[in-house]
Amino acid sequence: MGATLIKYIGERFGESMELIALGTNAIATAQMLKAGANKGATGENAICCSVGRADCVVGPVAICWANAMLGEVTGAMAAAVTSTPAVKILLPLSQENTFLVGTAKEPLPHMVQAAVEKIQKVVEDV
Repeated sequence: MGATLIKYIGERFGESMELIALGTNAIATAQMLKAGANKGATGENAICCSVGRADCVVGPVAICWANAMLGEVTGAMAAAVTSTPAVKILLPLSQENTFLVGTAKEPLPHMVQAAVEKIQKVVEDV
């Protein structure tokens, strides 16, 4: 999913936006770099140190939940994401036994496009 987000965001904003890929594992980070991220880092410390400096954090809602994504999201990661003053744009995707009521089930490309449009609005409001 991260690679899809990076691809769509990169297509919309080009070089005007620095995209930093923060993966919970090395494969995810590598895929996001391949999709066009400017920089990438992996793991708890990288995520905890980097999200506080971000203007915007984009990803699945599960990045805010300790032990989510089959245990890859640690409590410290979830706390760092939820505590950052950065705008958070979260897609209603989860591998957990959790249901987000009030959201429409859409294919990933549709959700990513909606996220990119929200990013555009955030950029315009700055």
